[in-house]
Amino acid sequence: MGAGHHHGHSHGHGHAHSHGHGHSHGHAHHAPPPPGSVSKAFAIAVSLNLVFVVAEIAAGLFSGSMALLADAGHNLSDVLSLVLAWVASILAARPPSERFTYGLKSSSILAAIANAALLWVAIGAILVETIRRMADPEPVAGTTMMVVAGLGIAVNALSALLFAKGAKSDLNLRAAFVHLMADALVSVGVVIAGIVIATTGWALVDPIASLVITAVIGWSSWGLLRDALHMGMLGVPEGIDGPKVRAFLESQPGVTRVHDLHIWPMSTTETALTAHLLMPGGQPGDAFLCALADGLAHEFSIGHPTIQIETDAASPCALESEAVV
Repeated sequence: MGAGHHHGHSHGHGHAHSHGHGHSHGHAHHAPPPPGSVSKAFAIAVSLNLVFVVAEIAAGLFSGSMALLADAGHNLSDVLSLVLAWVASILAARPPSERFTYGLKSSSILAAIANAALLWVAIGAILVETIRRMADPEPVAGTTMMVVAGLGIAVNALSALLFAKGAKSDLNLRAAFVHLMADALVSVGVVIAGIVIATTGWALVDPIASLVITAVIGWSSWGLLRDALHMGMLGVPEGIDGPKVRAFLESQPGVTRVHDLHIWPMSTTETALTAHLLMPGGQPGDAFLCALADGLAHEFSIGHPTIQIETDAASPCALESEAVV
């Protein structure tokens, strides 16, 4: 169970303010991996992919393969996205300051949004060149395509495995995982295109394979873009049921009404909550607040709850209406 730390502050007409930190995670939630292992995973993945991008660009130019160059362009965007995600994970670990009282935790959300946007920019660039190639197909070295793309499958699959565990609990790491898995699947497509070209000599297969690649990238990144924008707009994080959280708060002993309830992501791994609880029976003790914070952490993985207690039903709170924020 997580520890709770609370600070009560008087706000007039029976208000108390409590801030709790709970760090327990129920069985339905996944704890984020330790920062050290994440940093090591990023270092290995960035190095592997950077070497491969250089090799793939050289091979693409040598063989005249648009599919290889398209894959190299996407791999380069992956390297940039990995670096972005890596920097964000480092910034998110920095302690709070007077200027940034939550620290820089939300940088991981910004990185996820930037990575999703970067994917779609890469898709646009690849599509433009692919359409040009379809109008004027050029001869391609199919064997070179197969060898390089085969190497790409190994590099991307190995890199993706480094983030497989963390991707369950962190959208920032999920972005890295999605990019790399998409690349591995794309490389499989390039191998198939290389086999067809080597056996038939049909050059149009190359830009067709490139179109399939962009479709795979677009499909795999749409969910990432949607989730990243959802977090950026401070939506209730995936996996947390807002009505269930409200019901949990309303079920607490002495609570007759809950209002001004807000749940939002502080980062891609941490969630905050604020709520006002009407408790006409009087101010609860610290034990109630500790138990409440621990329950929110255990049941919903909400580790930063801030609770305001109100005891006088005759003095309505200015924020009681759900239409007021």
